[in-house]
Amino acid sequence: MLPRAMVAGYGSGHSSWPRGMLVCLAMLSVAGCRGSDEVWPANHPGPKVVASFAPLYCFALNVAGDDAVVRPLMTTAGPHHFNPTDKDARLLRQADLFLINGLNLEGDRPEKLRQASHNTRLRIVDLSSRIPASMLVEGSCCHHEHGDDDEEHEHEHGYDPHVWLSPEYAIWQVEMLRDALKEVDPAHAEGYQQRAVEYTRRLRQLVEEGRTLLLSKKDRSLVTFHESLAYFARTYQLNVVGVVQKNPGVEPSDKQLKKLISLCADDKRPVRVISVEPQYSNSHSGHELIKELQRRGVPQPVLVEIDTLETAPLHDLTPDWYERRMRANLEALARALR
Repeated sequence: MLPRAMVAGYGSGHSSWPRGMLVCLAMLSVAGCRGSDEVWPANHPGPKVVASFAPLYCFALNVAGDDAVVRPLMTTAGPHHFNPTDKDARLLRQADLFLINGLNLEGDRPEKLRQASHNTRLRIVDLSSRIPASMLVEGSCCHHEHGDDDEEHEHEHGYDPHVWLSPEYAIWQVEMLRDALKEVDPAHAEGYQQRAVEYTRRLRQLVEEGRTLLLSKKDRSLVTFHESLAYFARTYQLNVVGVVQKNPGVEPSDKQLKKLISLCADDKRPVRVISVEPQYSNSHSGHELIKELQRRGVPQPVLVEIDTLETAPLHDLTPDWYERRMRANLEALARALR
């Protein structure tokens, strides 16, 4: 049997959906599931799998092969800002497995969607439930914006959910995914096992490639855009000294920015590498920080784009997408570090 943690409750500790959204989802019981056949092939006997967002979708493609059909729930909208619709609930109405990252990344939305889909056989699979608690990093993840982003208004803390940004941690997720597929489709268990072995081999290779690429770097400190790179930094022996946006999408207050500038402009250990994310390309705080560091004489401060892989257009989500994007992150970081 699958571990009890795989069936997620997600009942408390998060912001609730807008009333209109709940009404919209509730109407599924009246509207039925018209349109759900359009995304699931009628002649495929294998499991129907929904992955909550891009990295998990990519993992599932590699393990499922031709034995299961996989669809993503989120593509260009990431888990920090995703607002489900009745269309998303219809997608789950015929699904067998709903793969989520867990660690509260998706909040209470998976269970809300399961209820709205009226799919009583749907299994919510928490892909992070196998990661030992001793290997997790304390942190937080914002699912709503605050009117005031000062420290005393920060959101609930727990474990940092951004485990997919370390290929080492992604292996745990892939193994959990493999076992879920083997249980729901034992006839193709050998295929799932073989593909998982091959994919985890490539993930281990990605770890070694990155470590080799960064091996000669002496200055390994950086400021991240939001609290997302703890596991990435642990895998590649980097030092995260601060964060630009404590809440994703919310610019830092003057107080927070001044504190960060003071930290980076330390005379003994200045920090010159500031990461930005393509998901928040309209943010100007990273550029402001670089200008101030230049003014204070920090040598060659630089912005480096690190994709947290939370969003991607559907057409780009091929089985090798995760590896391609992670290599691009590592290469960009190697160019920025000294």
